[in-house]
Amino acid sequence: MTGTQLPTDASFHQVDSLVRLFTGGFSAAQIAEPLRSFEAAMPAKEIADLMRERGLGVVGLRHEGLVTGFFEIPEDPRGVCADHLRPFGDARVLHDSAPLDEVIQALDREPRIFVRGFWQIAGVITRYELQKAPVRMWLFGMLTLIEMRMTSQIEELYPQESWSEFLSEARMDSARKLLAERQRRNQDLSILDCLQFSDKAQIFARSKELRDTTRYTSRKQLEKVAKILQRLRNNLAHSQDIITTDWEAIVDLSTSMRQILKPPGRAT
Repeated sequence: MTGTQLPTDASFHQVDSLVRLFTGGFSAAQIAEPLRSFEAAMPAKEIADLMRERGLGVVGLRHEGLVTGFFEIPEDPRGVCADHLRPFGDARVLHDSAPLDEVIQALDREPRIFVRGFWQIAGVITRYELQKAPVRMWLFGMLTLIEMRMTSQIEELYPQESWSEFLSEARMDSARKLLAERQRRNQDLSILDCLQFSDKAQIFARSKELRDTTRYTSRKQLEKVAKILQRLRNNLAHSQDIITTDWEAIVDLSTSMRQILKPPGRAT
């Protein structure tokens, strides 16, 4: 599903705006937590106890006023913090302007990333920070773009509701009732606009022509991905945890983002 293109009626200007929004409008700086730091000469046990008390997984260590490395709670916190200092070269460091897709992909490989700003390491991001509002907005926007594209492609390949052969009568009845209610409210919509995300995904899964426009070769593969994305969408809508259960979908969206945003006829 995430291997297809945007609706063909989207102008290049609109597409370029979306690209700028999703690649530059959300960045590491918006979700990073400040990196607490302490003098490297302080007793390691004292700082380790303080970290446990305040729930800190990592802190920075300062030498002559500059943060030169990081400190994790050691198994044997003897000596001073400098004895347990780890250089930032041992970890992943991103600039505070790094886009969210780059942040997510880094966190798929690392337990945390450090964030550089104003010429020094000033922040830290773990997967927990991905629960924050900017990430949720980014993900929901990506899912909305996917659904827009699905709708456009279904309309193009199956005009005049010929796509209905791929849905049960019960799902069609549900869509007709919703359409009638929206028309009563003077909303100018088609019955396709009244389908749920899962309905459109089912059409894609059951239609070989539509399935061939995606990177998934089988109906079962596409149905599995659709369920994963639907669960992520529901958890986003209801402010539920999205890291424990939806990490696979989040990483998939981040790695496919530029393909999702790719306008018709342009290279990635």
